[in-house]
Amino acid sequence: MATMDVMRGPGMERLSRGAKEAANHPWAKKLGRMGYAAKGCVYAIIGVLALKLAAGEGGRATDSHGAVSTVAHGPFGIVLLSLLAVGLVGYVIWRFAQAFADTEDKGSDAKGIATRAMYFVSGVIYGSLALFAVKTVVGASQGKGKGTQGWTATLMEQPFGRVLVVLVGLGIVGFALKQFHTAWKAKFREKLTLTGLAAAHQHRVERVCQFGIAARGVVFAVIGGFLVLAGVDANPGEAKGLGEALTVVARQPAGDVLLGVVAAGLVAYAAYLFLQARYREL
Repeated sequence: MATMDVMRGPGMERLSRGAKEAANHPWAKKLGRMGYAAKGCVYAIIGVLALKLAAGEGGRATDSHGAVSTVAHGPFGIVLLSLLAVGLVGYVIWRFAQAFADTEDKGSDAKGIATRAMYFVSGVIYGSLALFAVKTVVGASQGKGKGTQGWTATLMEQPFGRVLVVLVGLGIVGFALKQFHTAWKAKFREKLTLTGLAAAHQHRVERVCQFGIAARGVVFAVIGGFLVLAGVDANPGEAKGLGEALTVVARQPAGDVLLGVVAAGLVAYAAYLFLQARYREL
């Protein structure tokens, strides 16, 4: 209750008004669109590399940091990575605008605060990725940090650490279920303005988006499930990040097929993000 009072207090209201004014600036919305496109590039790289792995044509199972490193080592790497870094910073700024300016009109009730808190956490996560990209551009990167298992071990060292790890894992599984629900109900259409497309094209676009969002849900369900297992067994080594989750999929019976489907879904999710960059109401 005290937290809710703080969130509704005059200080928070002033912060919200100031953030909303900044979010309404045309450049803020341009940064938001750049951000969705940058995030789409990251998922496209992850998906394509996983597709190549599934097809036996090289490739690898990697995460967002691996995608950034892939750009850095490709043709015109520093130039493209610089553009990607700017886009990621734009995404972080827009996520914070969603959290503090309530650009999505989520409100200040318990559900709204929880959703805006998720936007904030997403901003922090992609802020870390943007910092990694910037450090790579200037040649100051020292690797991607602790990784999922390292952060899990750190969390377990805290009071009630195992419980915290399990709760985080359950939260990620809950997010995965939310992704499935969003895909099934096509709730993403509420924010996409596709009136410029023919009805048949709109239907195809919707199916691609549903496939992409559901595939992302599968990956997060694997990540969350292993995090719960790590907490229950008190073994940080059982925690998995995105790249490791893809590896787990590949090791299942008919793993190449399963990995190919999930990887294609991640490419479809990238397409969904590109559509967000172009057609989303901001």
